[in-house]
Amino acid sequence: MKQHPFTAEQEKIIADAICTVASELRLIDVADLISMLRFERHGDLADLVASAAEMYFLPGTVKLGIGGDYYLDWGGQPRVVLDLEIRPKKVTIYARLVLEQDCGGIEINHIDFEEPLDDPDDNTVVLAESLRAAAFRPFVSAVHVSRRSA
Repeated sequence: MKQHPFTAEQEKIIADAICTVASELRLIDVADLISMLRFERHGDLADLVASAAEMYFLPGTVKLGIGGDYYLDWGGQPRVVLDLEIRPKKVTIYARLVLEQDCGGIEINHIDFEEPLDDPDDNTVVLAESLRAAAFRPFVSAVHVSRRSA
């Protein structure tokens, strides 16, 4: 997604919303996640994502998108990237959830507002309110960690 001044704030809102789901997914053995991606067991992976989200969001709010990727090199730590569709009322978010050994991250690919407003700040408020309305519990604030440049 093209970076805008409001993109970082929206990513923070989404990260706060789904950090508990990411934590649940990180409890799954990384080899299992990688094998599901490698052998295209997207149905099984979708079930795991739905199970991880069911304690925190209304059914159908967080779903596996079109799959994901994994990065597994001899000298590095594994990294799993899952495509997610996050669908609270009034908003559809297409994002990539990055799961690593000690952390996770979110990258927005696209946000589709049912009724977009002219002011991006107002859309950001709608995003936050929609996610809060779809959640069973208050959000835990995600910790922002700057990535070192490669």
